[in-house]
Amino acid sequence: MYDQTRAQQPAGQNRTPTERRTPGPEPLLPPAEREQVLQRLRHALNTFADTPRDALAEAESAYDEATAQLVSALAARRDLLRAAWADQDTAAAADPADLTSQSDELRHALRQYREITQRLLQL
Repeated sequence: MYDQTRAQQPAGQNRTPTERRTPGPEPLLPPAEREQVLQRLRHALNTFADTPRDALAEAESAYDEATAQLVSALAARRDLLRAAWADQDTAAAADPADLTSQSDELRHALRQYREITQRLLQL
């Protein structure tokens, strides 16, 4: 069915909460942190004509902040993944009958490692 209201919305406009979204990977950085870095970068771009060196210094600082936040977020994600599969080793030692569950959990962790590594390689 044709939805005239939706068709008139500009591309990329936020969807209403009732609309379904295609599941995708979770963002590497929280939206608030991402927005803060983007604001600093926009400010640098907007002030370049008046103060080019200051604008470049601010852009470099925004870049440094973004990379530091990204490294921190990736390390935290790695720690969570490692904790999940390391816990499986101790659980299997305690109850060998639970090998199927352990294998599923390990497979899930491997998929998560693959997904995040592929995303990094596409940057």
